[in-house]
Amino acid sequence: MESVSISRAIPGPTAPLHEAMHDLEPFMKSAGFDTVTVDSDQFTIENNVGLLSISLDLQLVDRDADLAYEQIDGIFESMETRYTLEEGEETTTVTATTEFELDASIVGPILDATIIARQRKKELTRQFDYLEEVAAEANATE
Repeated sequence: MESVSISRAIPGPTAPLHEAMHDLEPFMKSAGFDTVTVDSDQFTIENNVGLLSISLDLQLVDRDADLAYEQIDGIFESMETRYTLEEGEETTTVTATTEFELDASIVGPILDATIIARQRKKELTRQFDYLEEVAAEANATE
C-alpha cells in the first residue's frame, strides 16, 4: 500500500474549511480534475494525465476524519483519502492522506506509484490553496 500525506496550517477557524470541503464539486474541481460529477454521497472525477484519461468513481465513507472517500471503481485495487481539520489558536491544520494500491492489470507499465504519488501531491496542494482562499474570504468578512 502506498501513501501520500500533506499538511498545511491555514489562518482562521475550522468551520469555513469544513463547509468548503463538503461542497464536493468545487472542492474536487480545485484539485485540477477536468470533470467532477456529484450524486449524493457518490461522485466521479475525471482527469487527463499525459496521454491517459483517468476516471474514478468514489463514495463518501464514515471514517475518523472530517471528510473521507474511497474508490468504488477505477484504476486502483483500493484507494482511500481522508482529510482532517485540527483547530489551533489562530490557525486550522489541514491534513490530507491518500492510501492506494495499484491494480497492475489496469495500470501496468504506463503509471507507477511514483507518478501517482507526485500527481496526488499536486492535487492536494491545489485543494489546500483553495481552502486558503476560502479562509481568507471568511476572515475578511469577520
